[in-house]
Amino acid sequence: MRVKPVPEAPDSVEAVAAIRAAVPLVPEPEASCCDRLVARTDVDPDTASDWLTFLRGLGLVREGSSGFHRTREEPELGEALLAGVYGAREVEGILSEHPRTADEVFERFEAVPRWERHRTPDWETLWSQRIGRLLEWFVLLGLAERRTEGYVSLDRSGSRP
Repeated sequence: MRVKPVPEAPDSVEAVAAIRAAVPLVPEPEASCCDRLVARTDVDPDTASDWLTFLRGLGLVREGSSGFHRTREEPELGEALLAGVYGAREVEGILSEHPRTADEVFERFEAVPRWERHRTPDWETLWSQRIGRLLEWFVLLGLAERRTEGYVSLDRSGSRP
């Protein structure tokens, strides 16, 4: 199952590690984990729950009956993003064609669930922002590069395919 929340990408992968480190190894309820994220990192209280879910999508955190806990596995984050975050594979496909601006990626993004289009009157703004945040995660994790003509997909060696 892919998760939908996409928090703003931090300045570095090390910041992701610091946020992950704030999640306990022993499961705790969501509210307690959110409090820890806010107290130990620069995560905003309004986005702490999204961060927990996003980290779960990356395989850095698990959720069980007792709550959330961080994993001991060290997944390759670019691959984890593509596998566990809704829209990431679709964005990768759009970028594989040629450089695209964030607006162009959004225009070509066809994976917005129908129910979400009816749930929120301003769904375009919500999803445009989500796509923009995904693109910044692509840059942070080495899946894309931001250039003057738009975002460019990178292969695993960090160069244009």
